[in-house]
Formats: sequence, C-alpha cells, structure tokens
Amino acid sequence: MRATKAELPLMLEAGPSQIRGTDWGGMRVAVVSVPAGTDFGPLLRGLPNDRCQGAHWGYVLQGRIRITDAGNREEILQAGDFYHLPPGHTGLALEATEFIEIGEPGPHQAFLDQARKNIAAM
Repeated sequence: MRATKAELPLMLEAGPSQIRGTDWGGMRVAVVSVPAGTDFGPLLRGLPNDRCQGAHWGYVLQGRIRITDAGNREEILQAGDFYHLPPGHTGLALEATEFIEIGEPGPHQAFLDQARKNIAAM
C-alpha cells in the first residue's frame, strides 16, 4: 500500500492545521501539519487527564514541537527526529511543524472525535 500526502484522506482540518491519514495493517498512519503556536491542549480537553491516550511512533519532517508527557516533563522534537510518545502527552508547535505518526487507530480516533467536539465549541 502507498499514498502521497495529498492522496491520504483528510481526517481533521481547523484553519491551516490538517491531519491526513489512513489505516493500514491494523495501524493508523497520519501526516500532521500545524502552524507555529498550535496548542494541542484545547483539542484534548475531555479526554482522560486532557491528554492524548495513544502511543505514537513518528518522524518530524519540519519545524519544532514541545511535548509534555504524563509526568509534566518536556522534550523538544525537531526536524529529523524519530520519536516514540507514550500515552498521556500533549504538545505545542514552536514553529510551523509537520510530522508523520503511526499508532493504534482506536486512541487516535478518540482524539479526532474529541478534537472535533472541542473545535465546534470554540
């Protein structure tokens, strides 16, 4: 299976922010593009501890994002970094950022559903 970024279905769009992705082989593959200053916190409100409940593996294509984990430890991910995020994280884009993520579809879909509710309430 293969797809270009443009061929991946649009899963979420909010202004210039986009998540495109699909499920392959029991995993979700997504490309996330956000402008500088994007705070994932408001999108996560309503999930347990207002944090993402999925584990993700990924690669940062461009930009920088500050990740805060369940223990409130911070780490900066930047272009060229491979990463693993355990459940219980949130993020803030320090620059226009694009990254590829792979994880289980269930927790990612829960994030998308909650993010849509939160966007509609804004």
